[in-house]
Amino acid sequence: MKHMNSEVKEERTSNKKRIDLFLVPIVLIAAFLNLFKIWTDEYANAYYTAAVKSMLQSLHNFFYASFDPGGYVTIDKPPVVFWIQTISAKIFGFHGWSVILPQALAGIGSVLLLYVLVKRTFGVWAGRFAALAMALTPIVPAVSRTNNIDSMLVFTLLVATWMLFRAVRTAKFGWVLAAFAMIGVAFNMKMLQAYMVLPAFYVFYVVATKINWKKKIAFLTTATALMLAVSVSWAVVVDSTSADKRPYMGSSQTNSVLELAFGYNGINRLTGNTSVTGSSHKQSAQTEQQTASSETKQNSNSSADSSQSSNQRKSSSSQKMQAPGGGNQNGMFNTGNPGPFRLFQKGLSDQISWLLPFVIFSIVGLFAGVKFKGSYTTKQKESLFWLAWLLPVAVFFSIAGFFHQYYLIMLAPPIAAFAGAGAVALWSMYKQHNGWKSWLLPGGILTTAALQVYIMSPYVSSIGVAPIAGVGALGVILALVLAVRKQRKNSLTNYLGAAAMVVLLAMPAYWAMTPIIYGGNSMLPSAGPDSSSGMGEPPSTATNSKQSGFNSMQPPGSSSGNSSSNNQMQPPSGSSNGGQMPGGLSNNGQMQPPSGSSNSVQMPNSFSNKSSSSKRKSGGMNAEVNQKLLNYLTKNNTGEKYLFATTDSTSAAPYIIKTGKPVMAMGGFSGSDPILTVSKLKAMIKKGEVKYFYLSGMGKGGQSDVITWIKENSKEIPSSKWQSTSPSAQQGPSGNGTLYEITLK
Repeated sequence: MKHMNSEVKEERTSNKKRIDLFLVPIVLIAAFLNLFKIWTDEYANAYYTAAVKSMLQSLHNFFYASFDPGGYVTIDKPPVVFWIQTISAKIFGFHGWSVILPQALAGIGSVLLLYVLVKRTFGVWAGRFAALAMALTPIVPAVSRTNNIDSMLVFTLLVATWMLFRAVRTAKFGWVLAAFAMIGVAFNMKMLQAYMVLPAFYVFYVVATKINWKKKIAFLTTATALMLAVSVSWAVVVDSTSADKRPYMGSSQTNSVLELAFGYNGINRLTGNTSVTGSSHKQSAQTEQQTASSETKQNSNSSADSSQSSNQRKSSSSQKMQAPGGGNQNGMFNTGNPGPFRLFQKGLSDQISWLLPFVIFSIVGLFAGVKFKGSYTTKQKESLFWLAWLLPVAVFFSIAGFFHQYYLIMLAPPIAAFAGAGAVALWSMYKQHNGWKSWLLPGGILTTAALQVYIMSPYVSSIGVAPIAGVGALGVILALVLAVRKQRKNSLTNYLGAAAMVVLLAMPAYWAMTPIIYGGNSMLPSAGPDSSSGMGEPPSTATNSKQSGFNSMQPPGSSSGNSSSNNQMQPPSGSSNGGQMPGGLSNNGQMQPPSGSSNSVQMPNSFSNKSSSSKRKSGGMNAEVNQKLLNYLTKNNTGEKYLFATTDSTSAAPYIIKTGKPVMAMGGFSGSDPILTVSKLKAMIKKGEVKYFYLSGMGKGGQSDVITWIKENSKEIPSSKWQSTSPSAQQGPSGNGTLYEITLK
């Protein structure tokens, strides 16, 4: 106990010391990567931004995280992060940057927290290097620059980690409760993903706490019960509320938060099961992929000449996107194929794995000489914590059936912690000539440089040969020189070691800057020279944002533009033109467009320097508003609650953002939620709640009967009254859909 008290006094003394001047530039780097140019993203992820717009309008919408101002359906995640975003928008005004700001600050906060967590046990240089590694892990700023949840989730889990470490140091049960309660808060950010760290929390508390087993079990049981209570608190309130008094729980199939947590946002992510309740989850995933791919429409280079566009179309038409098991080695969303080396496959490795070989060597060094039985040092205990965080999460991403690249931010804290702690430990072993352990430093440098060359090699057309050759050559040279100079102790050896660390962080630093350089994708953020495509694929398999780019999308009602028959999109299931899912894939792996479209729909151009200076509406395929349609709907509204109804959130979001008026996404996010029935729709029309319906063929899935009834009982509005014919005019919803009017007496 005296030892614990002395640790607390030591901590208080250290807190009174002046600010670490080496930390200042690290924080500034993190601030630049997370904050610079976020003001150019006008819509961010429009699905979530529309929800913030809706939540600003009433406490009812705020509590339930309603997607639309009318309280028809919620978004597909719990509300805590969106509560924070709404508060930010309330304070600073409703802007793209104001909903991104909390996540950007959380990214910076995670860098600071990791410094604090690592520094206390492993030393100040370990803390500095860990903080820098966290700041420069490419996927960290890529996610933090959007209004997606994961940056805030990681920050919250690091706060919980700080509380747990303090609980062990002070032997105070209150901190244990606080740590596990914080995981419960994180659950209300992204559900079961928050529980990924639980193995680390349990293992560390059992190993590190100096109390008897009865107390350990009692404390952990109580803390777990509190965590579960906090986790399900919002879900219980929502699920206990009558369905007619709240919005439908978006992306669930039974209108239940708990079903959403353990189904769509839970077990289905691991199994990749896309057949739950029919085809709805597969449809949701494919619609999400199509929407994210096309976010870069607003970033097109309109000055490109026609011959260049023609060449781009020919190149693009040869690229075929395959679903899992469809023959594409990159898998859906470019997350590779399940297996033990998945994190080293392209698409994932350049997001998170730059330092993994060095981390593996660091783990070997930090655990060298550890005996299963016996006492452990504080360093060994905390190393065990980070290992128990790293391994289960790495295993999940190695075998999971469905996830996005940006989820990999969950691996960033343990990788950065081991990079920092390992750099100091391996350097100490190297300087002290600790037998075989002295070879871990040059070995780690050599293998890490080799992996980085492998990661960069698919991008040679966009980044050139020089940086790839430079990292490889310098890594080999520095590793060999350090190996040769093992017996020498002088300042040159110190400089060589520092130079090696700089070399290993050089390309991750560049990759971390790519969302700023090339533009980002707010729906499916990733890092790399193709970061604006949102698929994280190298130029050989995806759009090179500097050189090639997607083809421009034809505006509704436009007859201009060239289209390739090989690049056409087909209609979704249930349409008269084929059995494809919305945003889905044809049998040959090609992307298919909404039904009812007479023209082929070309994918949009990616980021250009010209567009980087202006606002980016990167909210998705429909991130533009058809002003003529909006004018028509506004003029002819006779008191209806909803401006119009459409099949999915993609078509509805920009109109909610622009007007703040209710727009009904009949089938939720992807258009597949079983929310509406024909009888319910009839009742809404009779009550005068809605009369206009925009149908593009998107998201038909679970609402075919409703759409069929709308078509059979409506009056089609001539496109000349609402559809723009100018390619340069503001446009949306996407695709050449049809506007219908229904009035029942």
